[in-house]
Amino acid sequence: QVRLVESGGGLVQPGGSLRLSCVISGFTLDYYAIGWFRQAPGKEREGVSCISSSGGSSNYADSVKGRFTISRDNAKNTVYLQMNSLKPEDTAVYYCAAVFLVGNHPPPGCPYSDYAFSSWGQGTQVTVSS
Repeated sequence: QVRLVESGGGLVQPGGSLRLSCVISGFTLDYYAIGWFRQAPGKEREGVSCISSSGGSSNYADSVKGRFTISRDNAKNTVYLQMNSLKPEDTAVYYCAAVFLVGNHPPPGCPYSDYAFSSWGQGTQVTVSS
């Protein structure tokens, strides 16, 4: 059974940092590209970052570029999202998602498009507030 479980969310002050984890089970992470997405209250889900199955290529939304870093440890079946210099507008539920895609590139259009992703986690809440 394919399962993605996010963790690491919480309450943090503006300017602070959090590291989200996405633990994958039920399939071999080596063959999957992974994306992080978020949804704030009253807003549509938006893409944050994507990483290729090889880990050699990643994309970021303009709103997080330079502040967030996506990485993966296939041996641990885990993908991370390091979030620094957090802002109140980063407050959202963060989701990880997986798509079978072997290679050095994330899915086309990612993170602005999530159509390719077939498996999703339940999300973890991130709240940035003083």
